[in-house]
Order: sequence, then structure tokens, then C-alpha cells
Amino acid sequence: MPTHTPEAVLKRSKLATPDGFPSEDVKNLSSVLNALLADVFVLYLKTKNFHWHMTGPHFRDYHLLLDEQAAQLFDITDKVAERVRKIGGSTIRSIGHIARLQRLSDNDQEFVNPEEMLFELHADNKKLVESLRTAHEVASSAGDYATTSMIEVWIDEAERRAWFLFETTR
Repeated sequence: MPTHTPEAVLKRSKLATPDGFPSEDVKNLSSVLNALLADVFVLYLKTKNFHWHMTGPHFRDYHLLLDEQAAQLFDITDKVAERVRKIGGSTIRSIGHIARLQRLSDNDQEFVNPEEMLFELHADNKKLVESLRTAHEVASSAGDYATTSMIEVWIDEAERRAWFLFETTR
């Protein structure tokens, strides 16, 4: 007869590594992907913050650009978290967890002029590209082809966001 103690339920509920990755690879992949996920959430929220607080003669164009970019970032979050779970890892659980893992800086300033917003988002997207490349190396070393394939798309998207922000500020 199965036991229903909290310990027994927890032991049965732990996710096995579905894709057969060694536990060390799961640990490394989960670590790099969770840090990436934290950064994507930070960049998403900063992009929305700047979208909400945009001002000036190019308001409409910048407002729409940042909304489009924020939607693209938000779309990545579920994919990263689900990938961590698919390989057998555990993913972020709270805003506090994000804060402990994030490598991109928040911007809590009351006012940021539009050009500074665009420059800051450009720099953050470039930093995200570097983090994505690092994650790609970890996934590639583990033979995690599904993750490397997904990351390649995200690298292209981040490079495109950075390019658009760069061209907008010229």
C-alpha cells in the first residue's frame, strides 16, 4: 500500500530526467537557463517600464517598438522555464529568486529621457546575446540539441532587437 506522507509524495513527485541527461548536465543546464530566464524577465519588465513611461515627439513609434519587443521577450520566458522542466530541472519560483539570479540591472529612476531608454535597452539586449551564447555553449557541451536550437532563435531575436534600438538612436 502506497504511503501518503509528505516525504513519500515529494519523493514520488520529483521529476526524473526525461531526456536522459546525466544529473550534472541537468544541474549545469538548469543553472544557466534559470539565470537566462531571470535576465529575460528583467529585460521584459524594463522594456515595459520604458514603454509605459515613453515621452516626446517620437512617442508613438518608440511606444510601439518597445511593446513589440516586450511581447517577444515575454514569449521566451515560458519556453525557457518549460525547457528546464523538460530536462528534469527546477526553475525560478518568485520575484526574489529572479532578483538573486539576474545579471542585468533594474532601472527605477523616476524619469529617463527617451534616448537614454533606447541606449540602455540596446546595451541590455547586447548583454543578453552574450548570456545566450554562454548558455548555447553549455547546452552544446551537454549534447542538448533542442536547447541549442531554441537559443539560436533567441540570439537572432536579441540581435534584431539590439539592431533596431541602435538604428533608432542614430
